[in-house]
Amino acid sequence: MRGVVIAGTHSGCGKTTVTLGILGALKKKGLSVQSFKAGPDFIDSGLHRLITGKPSRNLDLWMCGEAYAADCFSRNSADVDVAVVEGVMGLYDGALSTASLASSLKLPVVLVIDAYGMAETAGALVRGFSEYASQRSVILAGVIFNRVASANHYSRLCADIRDVRVLGYLPRDLHFEIPHRHLGLFVAEENPVTEENLGRLASAVLEYVDIDTLMQMDREAPPHTETKSVHRMASQNPGSSVIAVAYDRAFSFYYEDNLDLLRNAGAKIILFSPLVDAAIPGEAGAVYIGGGYPELYAEELSKNVSLRSSVRDWGTSGKPLYAECGGLMYLSKGIHDFEGAFFEMAGVLPFETRMKSGKSRLGYRQVLVDEDCIIGKKGEVLRGHEFHYSEIVDGAENNSLISLIYSVENASGQALQREGYRYKNTLASYIHIHFGSNPAIARKFIDHAKETRG
Repeated sequence: MRGVVIAGTHSGCGKTTVTLGILGALKKKGLSVQSFKAGPDFIDSGLHRLITGKPSRNLDLWMCGEAYAADCFSRNSADVDVAVVEGVMGLYDGALSTASLASSLKLPVVLVIDAYGMAETAGALVRGFSEYASQRSVILAGVIFNRVASANHYSRLCADIRDVRVLGYLPRDLHFEIPHRHLGLFVAEENPVTEENLGRLASAVLEYVDIDTLMQMDREAPPHTETKSVHRMASQNPGSSVIAVAYDRAFSFYYEDNLDLLRNAGAKIILFSPLVDAAIPGEAGAVYIGGGYPELYAEELSKNVSLRSSVRDWGTSGKPLYAECGGLMYLSKGIHDFEGAFFEMAGVLPFETRMKSGKSRLGYRQVLVDEDCIIGKKGEVLRGHEFHYSEIVDGAENNSLISLIYSVENASGQALQREGYRYKNTLASYIHIHFGSNPAIARKFIDHAKETRG
């Protein structure tokens, strides 16, 4: 089997639960599994890793393009028994939807339907999705129902479904739930789901879902054309540069491909924790602080004065430091949390940040780099995603200590406010850049790390 896409009728229908259950069931059958997540989401990818034991990969046609997504899928699924791709939103939602990705990769789709409050109407719903699929070169190969009340309820759901296989269901009384908060689900680093619950979910899939038929579906798909790698860069001197990456409960939002691109370009990645470590690792030539939930751990981060001082000294001395979203918040003077309490942070950037009750910004972003910097040259284009509930206090745009070096557009080409806060060799932004959108990013960052060590 090469792979299958688990899609949904809409957000919240249970596709993450079904995906986790399928991953667990496949592992229980003794199979090696590689998971993927459609779109820019970090949290679902992390939850996949709890079960598979290996990093999940993001496949995003807008940020990285069709060739990169195909290459990423081929490389990472080549040596496993099963590949499972979790979709995003509803199957057909968005210009570059889950359906577009499935069609591009020539993978069969299993549709998850929330059965709560539904019975024979399921037949009409499936027929509509099936007709759309035939018009869009999508292989709708099966259906799984979620939140089914009883065996009788399941029989009624199946009664009028034609031409699409019903693979089974998950019972309503399964009592499996992943805790939520403002950015979505809890992250894997917080262990939001016990091994016992994950095991019970996997057992339910094995009991109620025809997992063997699901594994045969890819044989009906068109043959897959192997792709030539579009981003692998053989390093002349592997490990010659060291990138220190902040990683703990507060900072865990990284595209795994970003780290791979750095490694492939010659970097050695070492991890450190802003929550508990005393200083940036001594062998580091550059520092990368990704996104996460610093607002939830603001007090702990603030109390680690030693690490804050180490980061501040690093930035003010002009050493390369790249930060995204939560990382930007950590580099600021401090964070005002949801209750209004203020906690000092590293103070590399001359502004404060504060949490809001609603979203500040959400969506895809295209960046034009206006000045040479640690991750790009003037005129280069980068792509990424933005999703946060915080904002910068007192408009950093007019601060003479920093410059804004990103011209930003959304996915529709509409100009947005400038971004990319640069101070010496520190660059911070709310935008999570996918290095696969411009693989030269990794080489540029490593070159700066080499200069530091030199």
